[in-house]
Amino acid sequence: MRKFLNTLFVLSEDSYLALDGETVEVLSGEERRGQFPLHTLENILCFSYKGASPALMGKCAREGINLCFLTPRGRFLARVCGENPGNVLLRRTQYRAADDEARSCRIARSFIFGKVYNGRWSIERTRRDHPLRVDDAALGRASSQLAGSLPSLLEVTALDELRGIEGQTAAVYFGAFDGMILNQHDCFAFTGRSRRPPLDPINALLSFAYTLLSNSCAGALESVGMDAYVGFLHRDRPGRTSLALDLMEELRSLFADRFVLTLINNREIRPEHFSKQPGGAVWLNDEGRKIFLSAWQKRLAEPITHPYLKEKMARGLVPYAQALLLARHLRGDLEDYPPFLWK
Repeated sequence: MRKFLNTLFVLSEDSYLALDGETVEVLSGEERRGQFPLHTLENILCFSYKGASPALMGKCAREGINLCFLTPRGRFLARVCGENPGNVLLRRTQYRAADDEARSCRIARSFIFGKVYNGRWSIERTRRDHPLRVDDAALGRASSQLAGSLPSLLEVTALDELRGIEGQTAAVYFGAFDGMILNQHDCFAFTGRSRRPPLDPINALLSFAYTLLSNSCAGALESVGMDAYVGFLHRDRPGRTSLALDLMEELRSLFADRFVLTLINNREIRPEHFSKQPGGAVWLNDEGRKIFLSAWQKRLAEPITHPYLKEKMARGLVPYAQALLLARHLRGDLEDYPPFLWK
């Protein structure tokens, strides 16, 4: 199991990253804003257009440090990938499985089963913790609909049919999402997903969380030797990490959605932490991003017990654990891929 290390978030838009021996320097012009030993870092997420030196990018690639570049608003730009001389047999197996619709569907339905199961768990958690503050009947109906779809998911043999069920269950889940917002509802009411760009504060939070989660999933998949761009549910599209999107399906409600709900319901994020652009896009401002990322890092460090492996680990290691399980399934060590089913 990989040791859970730290993530360096570089938020200043004028920052430039450089290599100094075995450390990464954060520079603003000639001023050094910080210096961090590379051996303590698992990820570097840079929200700056100035970028990083080729020497640092090469060092991160060799040392297996995930270096990712995003816009100051959190939109993914690029991720540094070094030479991958090993795991060619695993990747060839992955490509053959992706070309086989029946096998792709068998793996993809595990992702979606996990997504629906965990979405239902999230609703039930809200019902249990706040029975007097929610519309229990409405949340109960949504939970029952999601539970009723689970047996049919296990019988699906075609990807188009699977996508149809996934779309129906997503509509049910997001139809109940507004009912789980307990505080600041006048500012954070959820009426539906809007993306590219997000058009309200809660969609800005969800999009930011999904960006961070998909980056973690892509890094996890690459670290175990798989190609993050070749998926089973999400098919090939240039520039899209389709397998990372597959893997994050089962983790969305637990790692992103509930995190966003916690920030809102605990009033850690408030309306003044957003800015609205002339075209209608809504983004977290500098203060909001700092609060969000600080809370995100703390959440990733929380210990949990993996429901399948029965091992205690930091929450941030779950994508790596799931990537390892997927690799074991592709190699034939596991009959089926076991999704992360939270209890």
